[in-house]
Amino acid sequence: MAAAAAVRRLLRLSTSASVSNASRLLSSTSSPPPHRSPNTNSPVAFDWSDDDADNPATSPPPATAKNSELPPPYDPFSKKPAVTESSDPTNLQEIFHRMRTEGLTDYAIKMFDGLSKDGLSHEALELFAVIKDKGAMPDVVAHTAVLEAYANAGPAHWRDAVRTYDRMLASGVKPNAYTLAVLVRGLASSDRCSEAGRYLVEMLDRRMQPNVATYLSALEAYVRMEKVEEGKLLLETMKGKGFVPNEEAVRSASVKRGHVFRGVMNLLFGK
Repeated sequence: MAAAAAVRRLLRLSTSASVSNASRLLSSTSSPPPHRSPNTNSPVAFDWSDDDADNPATSPPPATAKNSELPPPYDPFSKKPAVTESSDPTNLQEIFHRMRTEGLTDYAIKMFDGLSKDGLSHEALELFAVIKDKGAMPDVVAHTAVLEAYANAGPAHWRDAVRTYDRMLASGVKPNAYTLAVLVRGLASSDRCSEAGRYLVEMLDRRMQPNVATYLSALEAYVRMEKVEEGKLLLETMKGKGFVPNEEAVRSASVKRGHVFRGVMNLLFGK
């Protein structure tokens, strides 16, 4: 706990570099990106002008960042949340504006905490080391921040979240388990169960184990959309790749009532 708090405090102190890097990534509108290292900020942004399908309704517009004052250091004894969420997740203009002006430190903290809670301490510390030693925000944080904004903005933006992920890969940026968990949960909450299932399988192909909240969100979407047979096929595929559901964890993470809960339990455990 003390170590995690210390890391979060040091991440808070990287705000100036975070603002600069966020502005550069969000403002660029370059042509198809070159291969980049996963640990440096890419010059590419999120320009879907070469996509054949619909362009996103709201993409991060060009702007010039202005350095804001440093926020107070992280206080592990404070009752206030370490990261302040947007009051309106559908207000993408405000969210992207905050990314440019305040930087990506909050998103790095969320990713660090998410990886740590899933037992991926090595990956979390690698993320922190890049920020601390190189003074730069890793590309995976920047791309995931934009992906998460679209994923949280509701069903109208699920394609934008997928496009952001595709551009991330095209830029040579390697996703981590937090990135894919955000994508799966966002798609599932938009009732895009087939797409959520696809990225669950990708997690396993990348030797990542989805946490209970992530695979539950996808399976609940299959039940809600009355696609239980498709959900069974997904589960068979996942088990073939080494996935083993944890019944105790599922019960702890679920709302234990209603047809969705019963459907998921039957799907996972035949109960």
